[in-house]
Amino acid sequence: MLKEITITEAFSVRHPVLRPGKPIESCHFEGDDLATTKHFGYFDNKHLIGIISVFKKDNAFFEQNQFQIRGMAVLIAHQKKGIGAALVHFAEQYIQSQKGSLIWLNARIIAVEFYEKSGYQITGNSFEILEIGTHYVMFKNI
Repeated sequence: MLKEITITEAFSVRHPVLRPGKPIESCHFEGDDLATTKHFGYFDNKHLIGIISVFKKDNAFFEQNQFQIRGMAVLIAHQKKGIGAALVHFAEQYIQSQKGSLIWLNARIIAVEFYEKSGYQITGNSFEILEIGTHYVMFKNI
């Protein structure tokens, strides 16, 4: 089941998957608390096992009505089961309902192929996020 969750709930997946070994505070992203930001969770029975956050945020590369996907994560024991793809699809449907025409994200190098399978494209060169690793900006027109 997919539904909206709080940012505090999102930390239970964001922390072990995206920020392992780092303080819980490192899981809080700029914009997490804005009214225009939505957090969604994928539940297996009552257990939260996957998350995705949607930010109303512009990127200078694009001109359309933009949204950014951030913090997409699935607990390791549940990866490779289609949950991430379901989360991305759910976020895309939400963004379309908000009249968004473009989605962009910063993909870790290990996630590029995953997003390409959902129709996202790389734009620009790779860049480093300190203590996290190499990323690419990716986008999709919807």
